[in-house]
Amino acid sequence: MCSPNFYRINGWLMIILLILLVVCCDKGKKEVVTPPVISPITDPGGTTKSEVQFWLTNPDQMIYLKKQNTVMNFSSSSNYNPSILVDTIQTFQTMDGFGFALTGGSAYLINSLSSADKISLLNELFTSDSTFIGINYLRVSIGASDLDAKVFSYDDIPSNQTDPQLLNFSIDPDKVNLIPILKSIVVLNPGIKILGSPWSAPAWMKSNQSMAGGSLKPEYYSTYANYLVKYIKAMEAQGIKIDAITPQNEPLNPNNNPSMVMTATEQAEFVKTHLGPAFQAAGVSTKIIVYDHNCDVPSYPLTVLNDANARKYVDGSAFHLYAGDISALTQVHNAYPDKNVYFTEQWVGGPSNFAGDLKWHVKNLIIGASRNWSKNVIEWNLASDPNYYPHTTGGCSTCLGALTIGTTVNRNVGYYIIGHASKFVKAGSVRIASNNVGSLSNVAFKTPAGRKVLIVLNEGNTSQTFNIQFNDLIATTSLAGGAVGTFSW
Repeated sequence: MCSPNFYRINGWLMIILLILLVVCCDKGKKEVVTPPVISPITDPGGTTKSEVQFWLTNPDQMIYLKKQNTVMNFSSSSNYNPSILVDTIQTFQTMDGFGFALTGGSAYLINSLSSADKISLLNELFTSDSTFIGINYLRVSIGASDLDAKVFSYDDIPSNQTDPQLLNFSIDPDKVNLIPILKSIVVLNPGIKILGSPWSAPAWMKSNQSMAGGSLKPEYYSTYANYLVKYIKAMEAQGIKIDAITPQNEPLNPNNNPSMVMTATEQAEFVKTHLGPAFQAAGVSTKIIVYDHNCDVPSYPLTVLNDANARKYVDGSAFHLYAGDISALTQVHNAYPDKNVYFTEQWVGGPSNFAGDLKWHVKNLIIGASRNWSKNVIEWNLASDPNYYPHTTGGCSTCLGALTIGTTVNRNVGYYIIGHASKFVKAGSVRIASNNVGSLSNVAFKTPAGRKVLIVLNEGNTSQTFNIQFNDLIATTSLAGGAVGTFSW
């Protein structure tokens, strides 16, 4: 018989043999790894978060510049949809902003609102916030435009009299409505850029002694230059900085009221021998922007810029699009790439065709002007009443404001055209490369905060699904025919 120690030792040996057997058998097996569960990105409220924000306006007027709840994130997946490639490496012009002409009539209508309604409206228009459209560029008239209730200059005197020393100069006519509204706007947006444009010199300086038509007499070139200096300094005394001026609105149009003709050679002479030196002598840093008329005569700004003595005082050229093609801006840019180009006026005629006006203005201005080097886009004009007033006798009688202000305030197509850009593309943003694909016209920007903004118009009549491609990743979305989308990430 074996001793108890024998059984105890053999028991331990059996246990050791069993352990070795299990280990040897497991060596031939593959390790099974349970993949981690990848959850969608969520916000603190527990809802799925979208990497790309999408704001939409549809031509059927069922959706107006509204943020969509669609979840849109970039991924490495692929599909057969057309792709808009956004490239931050290739950069173009730096943007000054998007906005409207604040005419005397617009200021009058806004100023006529109750105090509470006025404050609310100005906040909506000029505050940079997720709920507002953040207009960052304005154009104002130097003296009356045709969308003032009456014609005036800042030096009106009895006929057959003159005032070469400008002793009668005063901006008082605009202290009732325009200047108070501008002061409120500057409080809301201290960095807003303001462009001033005269529709006419005072009648006594002109060949026909009238505020409509005629031309500036050469003997008053110096006086008129001083008139513009006094205007800039008077506005500055009111706390309003004029960033730039044009010497004349629509210098080839004698048919408006007010209006004044100034040929290209006359403007070159005025700028080089009078306006530029007057600004320099007065220490005025306000930019001088020439032309300020239609895209069909690019030879006008080129004539001014071809004069080296005028060119040294000129920041750039301004355009409207009642005639010609928006590509004229690139023609002028290419001739003088060190000079800027601007888009300063385009009306919406009333009554508006919302779908047609939305498509034309976004295609040609928001996208077209920006892709052709413009630093800004300004629509004409901010506000009118239900009958398109105020306007002068002989002035525009069917100009539809971005707002119609009557017993209520209604937002028209111009509001959404500009809002699709001004809300997202802040001053200092840089246009970046993007490709037009099929019916999908577009333009892209990078903001000072580093966000990318893509504005897309579906010019077609049917819905289009497409990709936004960035850094070799894609996000897929769609737009109905005629719709406009702003995408930001």
